[in-house]
Amino acid sequence: MTRPAVSEPAADHEGHAHRSLDLEQFLPYRLSVLTNRISRGLADIYSERFGISVTEWRVIAVLGRYPGLSANGVAERTAMDKVAVSRAVARLLERALIEREMHDSDRRRSVLELSEAGHAVYDVIVPLALEYQRSVLAPLDEAERATFAAMMAKLEAPLKE
Repeated sequence: MTRPAVSEPAADHEGHAHRSLDLEQFLPYRLSVLTNRISRGLADIYSERFGISVTEWRVIAVLGRYPGLSANGVAERTAMDKVAVSRAVARLLERALIEREMHDSDRRRSVLELSEAGHAVYDVIVPLALEYQRSVLAPLDEAERATFAAMMAKLEAPLKE
């Protein structure tokens, strides 16, 4: 059984009572740390080889799967900050890894797609990313991986907009 993330109030050095948050048991903190460690491990693989950041890779990955999104669409799909996505898009456009075109029916809206160079990067990183995922999940047996995936989906469902 896990410990609660919040303890009863305790007096600080000035005698004030404050609740204490046990970060090691606090789900958002634990997930954030785990995500950062996993992302950093994967980033080591593609940043050294291609000179792209985590945010840039996420933009490439999303556009590889869902071509024709706007920058806002990428931000929504990844739950990343719009400013961070905008900066990543600008860097990727500068490096000609993505292309921006005007939307067919709405000339005010631009859409993004991978360029040929972007597809080449995507095609190299995807198998590396999948292998990295396999290594991260290796401590879990098949049933545990299925349970983990189901639990993630259950936690994500009420948080989707």
